[in-house]
Amino acid sequence: MGFLDNIFPQKTLIGLDIGAGNLRVVCLKPSSDTPILTTYGSIKIPKGAVVEGEIIDIETVAASIAGLWKKTGLKEKNATVGIASQKVIVRLVELPFMEEEELKGAIQYQAQEFIAIPTEEAILDFQVVNEFVDEEENHKIEVLLIAAQKDLVQSYVSTLNAAGLEPEVIDVSSFAMVRSLISSSSVVNSKEDALVLINISTGTTNIVVVENGIPKFTRVTTLAGDSFTQSLVDFLEIPFDEAEDLKIKLGLPPVDEENPLKKESNLSEEETKKIKLGQEVLTREIFKFIDEVRRSLDYYLTQTKNTNIRNIILTGNGSRLKNLPLYLEKGLQLKVGFGHPLAKIKIDSSQKEAVEKDELSLAISIGLALRGTKNDKN
Repeated sequence: MGFLDNIFPQKTLIGLDIGAGNLRVVCLKPSSDTPILTTYGSIKIPKGAVVEGEIIDIETVAASIAGLWKKTGLKEKNATVGIASQKVIVRLVELPFMEEEELKGAIQYQAQEFIAIPTEEAILDFQVVNEFVDEEENHKIEVLLIAAQKDLVQSYVSTLNAAGLEPEVIDVSSFAMVRSLISSSSVVNSKEDALVLINISTGTTNIVVVENGIPKFTRVTTLAGDSFTQSLVDFLEIPFDEAEDLKIKLGLPPVDEENPLKKESNLSEEETKKIKLGQEVLTREIFKFIDEVRRSLDYYLTQTKNTNIRNIILTGNGSRLKNLPLYLEKGLQLKVGFGHPLAKIKIDSSQKEAVEKDELSLAISIGLALRGTKNDKN
């Protein structure tokens, strides 16, 4: 499943993930069975150039993309790029059955009922994901409706153009997550069970609920990696880079250990105080994060029938926070594990070390590159 199929051609093997802290690009080579990752690269971008999924400084981001292409030696000028922003709305809607041409007109006419963006300011796309007969024997369809603000899409197009590239497809990042993470081996207990994917990046967190391989609910929240870091900046009054290092070093305290610092007998009183305060700050933030996820899942469950959620798959650089899965398991009463976006591809030996090291950060870029291959089931 892609986004804006009616605007850009479909096939591409270059996936570009534009994040608030890093750009990541993946190049896949088609093969008879499994695509081969032949090129991978990442590059940091200046803070503030991308904020909450929106490109604020087109010139800076374009220069960074050009630098990434130079660093990796990529010659291709077309790429699939993902967008993850609160200016992108995905809704699952039920409509009376109709043929595709009639549905196109109906979507344009009825979309305003389902989205908060004025239709004249939005680019719309849709896909039929289910056809059924309801209890009253009415023939109906389930349609995944996607709406993105035109200015958001145009900023991505303009950025790639400024970097000397063309967007082959603009896709929704949450769909790319599904494409790279969901397979026949995914842990789902029955057809009635839904699987939750959570990608925690620097500036945004993508929450996706998937049933039978189809994304039935998506939400983007700005509670993400930088939120945890900024909480340390605010409470400890330290520079951002120092707070980032401290976050990685400290992580969250063990869930069931009352005084984890008692083992660190070599710490000074000042160091002990700083660690304790830092972990208290991070713990408060993770409880906010858990509440955000819970509200999203509760909302989804009120909109569906006979569905259970038992499993969460985590990806994204922000998911590396020490002890995070344990807090999510305890707070949400769900089983939590890490995703493996490399499971659907082979890796060229020259790229193996860098790719395996960054696997948790690659769900979106690999999913974008998988689009248009025979492995694209979404």
